[in-house]
Amino acid sequence: MKKLNPFRGLDNPREVWAWGMYDLANQSFTLLIITLLFPIYFKKVVVGDEARGDALWSIAGSGSLLLVVLLSPFVGACADAWGAKKKILMITGALCAVLTIALGGLGAGDVAAAIVLFAAANLCYQLGENTLAGFLPEIATARNIGRVSATGWSMGYAGALVLQIIVVVAMLTLGLKSESRWAPFFVLAGVWFALGMIAPAVVLRETPARTLDPSAGSVFGAALSRLVGTARQASHYKQLVRFLLAFFVYALGVQTIIYFAGIIARDFGLVEEQLMIFALQLTLTAGAAAIVTGFVQDRIGARTTVMIFLGVWIATALGLLALTLIPADVRADNQWAFWIVGNGVGIGLGGIGTASRSMVGRFTPRHKTAEFFGLWGMTYKFAGVVGVSSFGLVKAGIGEAASMGLLAGFFVVGLVLLVRVSESAGVRAAKRVDRDAAGAGGAS
Repeated sequence: MKKLNPFRGLDNPREVWAWGMYDLANQSFTLLIITLLFPIYFKKVVVGDEARGDALWSIAGSGSLLLVVLLSPFVGACADAWGAKKKILMITGALCAVLTIALGGLGAGDVAAAIVLFAAANLCYQLGENTLAGFLPEIATARNIGRVSATGWSMGYAGALVLQIIVVVAMLTLGLKSESRWAPFFVLAGVWFALGMIAPAVVLRETPARTLDPSAGSVFGAALSRLVGTARQASHYKQLVRFLLAFFVYALGVQTIIYFAGIIARDFGLVEEQLMIFALQLTLTAGAAAIVTGFVQDRIGARTTVMIFLGVWIATALGLLALTLIPADVRADNQWAFWIVGNGVGIGLGGIGTASRSMVGRFTPRHKTAEFFGLWGMTYKFAGVVGVSSFGLVKAGIGEAASMGLLAGFFVVGLVLLVRVSESAGVRAAKRVDRDAAGAGGAS
């Protein structure tokens, strides 16, 4: 059993545990609000028109992600400048929890309020997620960064598993299967998030402020100066730039799945508790994939790990494409095939995220953690804006099969671009920049 302990052998197990607890906490928003329940509640109960609801949901999701894209690099740079990563993490998390609880008060016709509340909550959630990732290079070493990243990811899936069991039991025993009765689950999501934040609030340490160029005139000017400096020094981070390009392309597919998983499952005939049981299955496979990733990626490398999971994603997307080509009546009689192919989604989600996050950590100088993870978050969120909208347009305008072909294309092109990335060269570049910064007294 000791070998299965994810904190075994770490110098700072308590800190890693607290950091992972935030991943566990915010799963309630990812699972119940973004992916499974709230999109359906919004369309069928709040809006009352599925076609109009789809359009408004896309606007709320894409609009809030676009704001995240614009704010992420600046928030990250300011977090480094002020030494305020923990403060930003706690503020955005608390706001998201409160706004999520408020979603439980929405009813039929509250369309404007639902859009504003969800967009604001999603903005806070996404900025907090970026900030959380910025702690990774500080609580991990070059030798265990992949393991620590996977530990947080695994804790998140453990939280999702418990949440889904609670929701399924409530649906079956309390008469909450109907979409019109899902509001208590949104309150549960917010309370879960708030309670899970207690451990990181108590244990995580605030990072010190970084020395900034006094000629910038203000902390905002200094933060902007850091971003401009990073852009000018892009040649120092060539591998990071290459990786972010590949990441953007395959993240188009990952984000699409996150926002459309519930809709795709419903297209294949899964409703009410079936939807939650299917999500439960995905969580189990995703959690297992994240655990395995934690044990192997520091040995085989983050790049190799990402490539393996991209292979899984490609096979899964092609499998979904093949299923969409089957006549609807035949597909309905062979629903088991979707349950099998769908496991690839769980495996892909469980491994690709933690390996990508640790890849960025390996390429990041220690004095630019919040800034670089802000750029990573910006890339991921912009992929959501582009991927979700393009998938939706293709699905509505051309058809389900074409949208699945597009999904597979995202992962294929991402894999091709990833081949050009050298993990060892990226690690050497980050260490070189760290040495130069240390020699200059911490300025950058």
